[in-house]
Amino acid sequence: MADRMTGRLARLRGTLRAALVGPQLAAFVPALALGVYWYGGEGLLLFFALVFPAVLALTGLLTDGGRRRGPAGRDPVTGLPGRDATLRAMDRTGEGGAGLACVVLEIDDLASLRTRYGQDSVERILRQTADRLRGTVRTHDLVASLAPGRFALVIDKTARVDLEVMVQLCARLQAALGAPLSLDQARLLITACAGFALPGRLADPNGAALLAAAEAALDEAQHCGPGAVRAYTAGMRLATGTADPAAVEVMRALDEGQILPWFQPQISTDTGALTGFEALARWNHPEKGFVQPGAFLPVIARAGAGERLGEVILFKSLTALREWDKAGLDVPRVAVNLSAEELRNPRLYDKIRWELDRFDIDPGRLILEILEDVVATAGDDTATRTIAALSRLGCRIDLDDFGTGHASITNIRRFGVHRIKIDRSFVTRVDSDRDQQSMIAAILTMAERLGVETLAEGVESVGEHTMLAQLGCGHVQGYSIAKPMPFEETAAWIAAHCARLATLPSLARRA
Repeated sequence: MADRMTGRLARLRGTLRAALVGPQLAAFVPALALGVYWYGGEGLLLFFALVFPAVLALTGLLTDGGRRRGPAGRDPVTGLPGRDATLRAMDRTGEGGAGLACVVLEIDDLASLRTRYGQDSVERILRQTADRLRGTVRTHDLVASLAPGRFALVIDKTARVDLEVMVQLCARLQAALGAPLSLDQARLLITACAGFALPGRLADPNGAALLAAAEAALDEAQHCGPGAVRAYTAGMRLATGTADPAAVEVMRALDEGQILPWFQPQISTDTGALTGFEALARWNHPEKGFVQPGAFLPVIARAGAGERLGEVILFKSLTALREWDKAGLDVPRVAVNLSAEELRNPRLYDKIRWELDRFDIDPGRLILEILEDVVATAGDDTATRTIAALSRLGCRIDLDDFGTGHASITNIRRFGVHRIKIDRSFVTRVDSDRDQQSMIAAILTMAERLGVETLAEGVESVGEHTMLAQLGCGHVQGYSIAKPMPFEETAAWIAAHCARLATLPSLARRA
């Protein structure tokens, strides 16, 4: 009730201020002064010139203070505690932040709402948003305003507050904010990004560190588009706020469909049959021509657009699977790469499952390639749970660049890996280098004992292909089979490959 009364007083003050010191005042002050002089002479005019500004100043209407300063460190629009009050409350609660969890939400594109509807309407949106947040959490949890449109929720941590619970809480908060808002009899829908932090992820879980971590997670979420959610992880990239021209160009290329998947075949060494395609991002610039992946993929990573790229590749890859099926072409699977950034998204599992349902594609036809380094360092609960959940869904997990990182046998089991992709550094000159042959043989023996399939990438000669088949590697991929190609060329390649199968020699395996 007190918060609503504060909001009403703020609105009344704003109305009086608009009436008394708005632009229209410039039209009436000269006439008013002339009337005072006409009826009272110079004495009354002097009195008016001194008293009228003093009255406005004393009532706070000449300044913006009536709207920008609230009582006791509170936000004047919503009546919520501000940043300083929030930090003080966090330091007084729990063990200096160790007993708390923190969520920070920010309304997406608030500046656009202000431009379209005006400041008064935006303040009404903020008040309704604050009321909804207060109604979603428990009475003893703290809801605060950090900046216009940015809210913090300090959750009194209990034994049940873990990563999964926080993800569910963020979903409830976003659902509450996403319900239609009433604005001058108009129906308005808003979205909000959210970032959260748990004290167990921080070296020094004090209140300031917990709030800063939640805001860093929010910054990461905002790079991924409206309505995104991120959990804080150690080493999370902080937004620099500096516009990178290369990043701007890459984002424009993604928006305009210049960056698309090209498909490289993967074939069986037993039969020579096509077993799938790997989708690889390629950029065909309208002016510069073909841009090497090594030139633009790091820019995408720096810009925090890895998830956006992943969405494009996944959608186009599933579209390709559907089109191959319609054309009667036998393409068992398609493989897409998942970056560490994507795996930090708690909603990745739901997103992939929804896309598979939308295209009506069996999960077993989607291969998810995860770098060995990501698996080796997957102390992040979000990535661990996401990989395990996708494996249970039926998606096949490929461990990419195997042999270059430090993934243990335990991790291969832990993540339900279906196949390891032997890095090209072990494949090069395997037909002539005995050390390379010994290394490949050791990897293949381990994979066979674990019941895991194998694929060698970067196969660039017929000799390498032949030796890998003899050693027992199940699948191969590389320039000796085919270079990555746009979707439009895949049908012709499949037809030509099927025509060649009958003439290929049988490659006997070594005993």
